[in-house]
Amino acid sequence: MTEPPRPADRHPGRWTSARARAARVAASAKGAPERIPLLGRTAGELLRVNLLDNATRLAAQAFLSGLPALLVVAVFAPAAVKRGLTSSLRTQLGLQGAAQQQVEQLMNTHPDGAAQAFGAVGVLVTLASATAMSRAFQRVCERAWELPRHSTRLALWRWVVWLLGWLVFLVIQVPLRKGFGAGLWLGLPLTFVVSTCVWWWTQRLLLGARIRWAPLLPGAVLCGFAQVVLGVASQVYLPHAVSASIARFGPFGLVFTLLSWLIVVFTAITLALVLGRVIAEEPSVAARLSRGASAGR
Repeated sequence: MTEPPRPADRHPGRWTSARARAARVAASAKGAPERIPLLGRTAGELLRVNLLDNATRLAAQAFLSGLPALLVVAVFAPAAVKRGLTSSLRTQLGLQGAAQQQVEQLMNTHPDGAAQAFGAVGVLVTLASATAMSRAFQRVCERAWELPRHSTRLALWRWVVWLLGWLVFLVIQVPLRKGFGAGLWLGLPLTFVVSTCVWWWTQRLLLGARIRWAPLLPGAVLCGFAQVVLGVASQVYLPHAVSASIARFGPFGLVFTLLSWLIVVFTAITLALVLGRVIAEEPSVAARLSRGASAGR
């Protein structure tokens, strides 16, 4: 009994043409990074920087050292600063219900009682550990720009100044987003502009002024945009996610949800910093940034 003819035998010309088209598509996809330099460079830089590893490290540092230090500072801060930080934490982390009440209770602790509860040594250790957040951000910036690690002696004051700068930014963040009473139509553009300036300053400070201002601008703009988008997304997603996690896992649910969200936030920030460097070094963009820097002198 003879076998039925295979598709390739029935239509040899059509089968050969299909195989040739498939080979051309595969070759085109394989060569895409070489033909699209921005895409190829971005993929290579993200692999070199190790995007998820750095984002996870930043999230862990923010949760384990940044948030405790922020709470300690808020307890001893003036009433206006305390209200600003409480509102910022509630908005950024989606705190509500029991979690919000616990944070507000901690924030409203009298400084004398807090000093007895924390202890002088505990307060100093908590504040000193907050510089781990600064160091982690500095390493990410240095990896993004392929710079050697800065001397600890020269970088120590920069870590402290960066923490103070972000403390001020957190205090004004909520009224800024509300447009100081005017509404989101003004608040979102203001948040974008101020966030861009803060990230521009962050890179310049933590890199030890080893990179000029102009090449740092694309990364700052991308970080500002990411912060606005994530700020809006957090108000939509986090309250429901936190409530559902607490209902399912108890107090641990808050930890799981916040850590997951922080990883998302720092993945976006790290991606923005790396992509900003790639864009800044594109020939056409680099030429414009150089002209702008020369005109500003």
